[in-house]
Amino acid sequence: MAADFPTLTSYQAFSFRALIWPTLPERPGQVLAAQWDAAARCGFKLMIDDGQLALLLGDGSGRIARQELPVRMLQRKWYVVTFTIDLAEQRFRLGQSALQADFGVQDSGSRAGALPLAVGHTACGLYLAGAPQADGTVAEHFNGKIEAPALFDGEQDHPTLAATTANPLPAAFMPRVIAAWNFSEAISSVRVTDVGPSRRHGQLVNLPARGMKGSNWTGEHHSFQAAPAQYGAVHFHEDDLYNADWPADIVWSVPDDVASGAYALHLRCGETEPEAMRESYIPFFIRPPRTKAAGTKRPKVAFLAPICSYMAYANHAGHIITPGVEAVMGRLLHFGHQDVYLYNHPEIGYSLYDKHTDGSGICYSSRLRPVLNCAPRYHSWLGGDGSSLYQYNADTHLLGWLAHHGIEYDVITDEDLHRDGYELIKDYRVILTGSHPEYHSTAMWDAMKAWLDRGGRLMYMGGNGWYWRIAFHDELPGVIEVRRAEDGIRSWEAEPGEYYQSFNAEYGGLWRRCGRPPNLMTGIGFVAQGFDVSSYYRRASDADDPRAAFIFEGVTDEIIGDFGLVGGGAAGIELDCINPLLGSPPNILRLASSENHGPLMLLVNEEFTSTLPTLGGDQNERVRADLTFMETAAGGAIFSTGSIAWCGSLPFQGYENNVSRITLNALRRFMDDRAFG
Repeated sequence: MAADFPTLTSYQAFSFRALIWPTLPERPGQVLAAQWDAAARCGFKLMIDDGQLALLLGDGSGRIARQELPVRMLQRKWYVVTFTIDLAEQRFRLGQSALQADFGVQDSGSRAGALPLAVGHTACGLYLAGAPQADGTVAEHFNGKIEAPALFDGEQDHPTLAATTANPLPAAFMPRVIAAWNFSEAISSVRVTDVGPSRRHGQLVNLPARGMKGSNWTGEHHSFQAAPAQYGAVHFHEDDLYNADWPADIVWSVPDDVASGAYALHLRCGETEPEAMRESYIPFFIRPPRTKAAGTKRPKVAFLAPICSYMAYANHAGHIITPGVEAVMGRLLHFGHQDVYLYNHPEIGYSLYDKHTDGSGICYSSRLRPVLNCAPRYHSWLGGDGSSLYQYNADTHLLGWLAHHGIEYDVITDEDLHRDGYELIKDYRVILTGSHPEYHSTAMWDAMKAWLDRGGRLMYMGGNGWYWRIAFHDELPGVIEVRRAEDGIRSWEAEPGEYYQSFNAEYGGLWRRCGRPPNLMTGIGFVAQGFDVSSYYRRASDADDPRAAFIFEGVTDEIIGDFGLVGGGAAGIELDCINPLLGSPPNILRLASSENHGPLMLLVNEEFTSTLPTLGGDQNERVRADLTFMETAAGGAIFSTGSIAWCGSLPFQGYENNVSRITLNALRRFMDDRAFG
């Protein structure tokens, strides 16, 4: 949107040109460009309506005229679209042509004629991919890519305008340019650069996807930094959402004496039906002060809240809208009231595991919107018995366990670690992860590795950690980006040539594909996934190594964790194991390994190079979780559980069980000032 934009009806004639790649051309009422006063019903809107390019004109008296082309657009094909309005001569031109010859694509369509009415004067800004409504919102959103939109002073025919698609514009056209936006500039920002002489820059709202290949992408380069001119497109979606921009109903200042920890705002809403929807808890974390007061010390322990994973899964809807999920789960699913609400209200936005309406993957997710599944009472759909918990709820098992044992700790978050780096964590002796710390930025990875290399003690309390590389936006708070590139368990794939993150130009996808497998951080890495039931661990011979004696103090059981709130066992959902080829060090001890997994606990696809019939846990011995311990060269240590379900076993029998005892033994020794090794 360009808010401060001249009224185009002040020109005797003006022309518009853009390249477009529609993804839902059959949808009605999708605006490509508009200068429109919805209240007065005046101005113009260039749109795709039921597959046809159409021009709507309003004179401000209530009359609206529509002109359209008979040629229908196809999905995911590049077109040049143009229109000209000559107010002095009272005529218009409307045109489109396929940018590349393609079987089944009608090459061109155009229409010219007399204006059926005078175009009304409007002082509204210029909008792309949507139009302002009478209630002040923007709607009639376009689904697809727009590249190189430009406005010119004067009347131009379609062939002449279609010839101006070169980037940069031919010098002969520059004197006629009212505005020409180059989306290949400032890709990591929300700014839209006008390369015309008037510099009428715009701004993108609600984060449509940038770093998108344009109509001229050759396939030779895959990074927009290497060939910026080939990445001049923005992909717009009707369901893009960054910030709901709701006004604040409640403002609370954190008192100075409130301890760092996990908290929730408890809300009640009267007699709303059903009863389960009458109250809600909105969770939040209180961080420790940025600077320590004189004479105070940090606790030895910090919990790293995996809010990147919370954001990645925010409003996850795949289990609601994807056919065949029951076959993957091995059972019927249990839906809660939040799931039903999400199904009926997609406008609050989905997760990084879902797809936009047009089928493209959602690569941005924000916490600045209603998030229904990050709540203490969210009814999770995962786990074999329908009562298991996942993500935020699963992490409360660990927080409850810490409280039960009186462990003093601070809460820090992924976003804190990304912004503040090593300085944030340098004073903590022990850091505990959540059950599923899957998403990490480069800054987070580097900070944690620096801390470990200086003697930190990491307790990796889950599975499938340090898996996806993500980016934070430098200007906008509370939003992350993922590009699901060439490998990994993923519900969608980025388009070829769009693997680089628009927020920071880094190559996206798996950390493993960036030369940093999780084994280099925790000693183990993701190996299998399954959502039917969880299993148990069997004690391994390394448990008798004197180096691990403190971990098994008071625990003589051979079977560990054959109980729990997540699928009925401590080894489930997603599993990690030792792999020396990926960086598991030679001094790592395999204390226990899970066994007896079923056919729906499957080897992940980055673990094999060709399709095999024996991928399930009932046939493949590689499908297992390893409970491990190792020392580091700087006197630190790493304890890794290898399973998302581990924390779900901590509360069993009032926290008196072998999973709880093993974890407590490890934590108490990790808190001890004595060096390891």
